[in-house]
Amino acid sequence: MPRHTPAETLATLLRYPVVPVFYHADVAHAQRMVQACYTGGIRVFEFVNRGDEALAVFRQLQAFVQQHCPEMVLGIGTIYKADEAEQFIAAGAEFVVQPLATAEVAEVCRAHDVPWLPGALTPTEIYNASQQGAAVVKIFPGNVVGPEYVNALRGPMPHIKLMVTGGVEPTAESLSAWFGAGVDAVGMGSQLFKNAADADVLAARIGELMHLVAQLGK
Repeated sequence: MPRHTPAETLATLLRYPVVPVFYHADVAHAQRMVQACYTGGIRVFEFVNRGDEALAVFRQLQAFVQQHCPEMVLGIGTIYKADEAEQFIAAGAEFVVQPLATAEVAEVCRAHDVPWLPGALTPTEIYNASQQGAAVVKIFPGNVVGPEYVNALRGPMPHIKLMVTGGVEPTAESLSAWFGAGVDAVGMGSQLFKNAADADVLAARIGELMHLVAQLGK
């Protein structure tokens, strides 16, 4: 079961608003990447349910995080069905991310008191997800709409917590644009882990990234 309350998870996300989005079938490699992210200052990590071994790897990753990265909040992404959400929450997922929004996954998250982060794009989808109990709504795919779209949303939707995934790059220009537009957090996948064979290099790069985000006032 989750190690943090929903309020603690949300507070951690807002304080450390860069979320790696990552999957690898090799447990040792996944552990190295999580440790590098933690060393660099990341405190929220989304493991992705994209392979046959995802649940088995996640279980071992959760045990690793508890022992070696005690402040890390580990969640699961790419969840479509209620049974998937149930399995990963039982394995310790502290939040559940979807590329879309389904009522059945929302209900599982409510039942277990685990933050639900559904994907949405249009104002109607974003509002409906919020009304269904989303802790944070994920704008996805962000590269299709860009920061200007988020800026426009903030007029009628100033209080809904928004995270964007897709189209976010680990650069000052990209992060300044997205956070300046009003997102509360960003998710980054392949761009963050590009050329990441060396865990020490990755940790140093992430440290610089988190320093930049702190300078942006996030």
